[in-house]
Amino acid sequence: MLNDDIALLRDYARNNSEAAFATLVARHVNLVYSVALRSVRDAHLAGEITQAVFIILARKADSLGDKTILPGWLCRTTRYASANALTIQRRRQQREQEAYMQSTLNEAEPVHEETWNQIAPLLDGAMEQLGQKDHDALVLRFFENKTFAEVGATLGASEDAAKMRVNRALEKLRKFFTKRGVSSTTAIIAGTISANSVQAAPVALAKSVTAMAIAKGAAASGSTLTLIKGALKIMAWTKAKTTVVAGVVLILAAGTTTVIVKYAGQSSRMKLQPNPAVTAESFKQESLTRLNQSRQWASDFIMYADKHQNQLPQNFEQMNSSASNEGLSSSNLEIVSSGNRRSIVNLQLTILLREKEARQSPDGQFVKVYAFADGHSQLVNSPDADFTATEKKRGFLVQPVKN
Repeated sequence: MLNDDIALLRDYARNNSEAAFATLVARHVNLVYSVALRSVRDAHLAGEITQAVFIILARKADSLGDKTILPGWLCRTTRYASANALTIQRRRQQREQEAYMQSTLNEAEPVHEETWNQIAPLLDGAMEQLGQKDHDALVLRFFENKTFAEVGATLGASEDAAKMRVNRALEKLRKFFTKRGVSSTTAIIAGTISANSVQAAPVALAKSVTAMAIAKGAAASGSTLTLIKGALKIMAWTKAKTTVVAGVVLILAAGTTTVIVKYAGQSSRMKLQPNPAVTAESFKQESLTRLNQSRQWASDFIMYADKHQNQLPQNFEQMNSSASNEGLSSSNLEIVSSGNRRSIVNLQLTILLREKEARQSPDGQFVKVYAFADGHSQLVNSPDADFTATEKKRGFLVQPVKN
């Protein structure tokens, strides 16, 4: 079946065979959707990325080499598309006004996670570190559930050679996971990935993907990266919606956490004393400003890394930020994480910057602005000025600054 992927692409490209392309989509849509879902952790956005990837495939239908391993190519393209989607999302969020955010503190503590829950956030980063042949071998064996004989035939190798390559690649994954605190055996990793790595895409997605890709994929050329950017621009991204009910603001945005905001009032559970020196309105406006500036700081740090071999700045003197004109500046911010941004396992939870000193809100809470390695920012509250326990409770991570 795998050997006729390219033949089906050629049939679509040369004969405009919608049936051939629909066959490819049905065959690989679950794979693409699953990689996208792990990357962005948002079902709607994963569906948009899946459409974008198959648009790219339609546009490159006649240019992919005859020896292309299509499942491997789709995995790589999906990761590139997901990364670009998150970048687009972050930049859009920078232009949106956010309300003063106060995250709830009564979230349940994490329970012991199953192996898959530990592996899933790391899997695609681990796969990205593999060489192309190792990568494609694992995709065929565990994502596509092919036999070693089929893997070998597709890669142009014997069954024994395919088995050896898969085992070596599994050992590389095991070492990758171990360095990040997930201890397991290659057998458990293999079984876990095989059972969980590909999830069923929504029922209607294959049909809509086929129609969209055929409609938008014709008469286009360029590099894969260029096509990714073009395809993503085609998709209609979910816009942030803000709902205000009885003094409570809910921010609902793709890729962000739903947070609750109280403009005033005392929390009896936390037994905090109101701060009469600051009005609720002035505190809200100041927090809005600081949130926007912290997000700009994070964006500037990420852009710096993009221009310096993924190395985040170690100090503020290394860069000039457009966010430092007022409010948040290098005098009241501290750099929490540094080093190579690509080595950060969880960008959404790794603190990039935070306010040095906590501020007290009108309802007595202590708050700090945090900016994270994926570019988003949050206003985090604590019952006292020491945020150590709060950071631990929320699972925040740190990549230590290396001098």
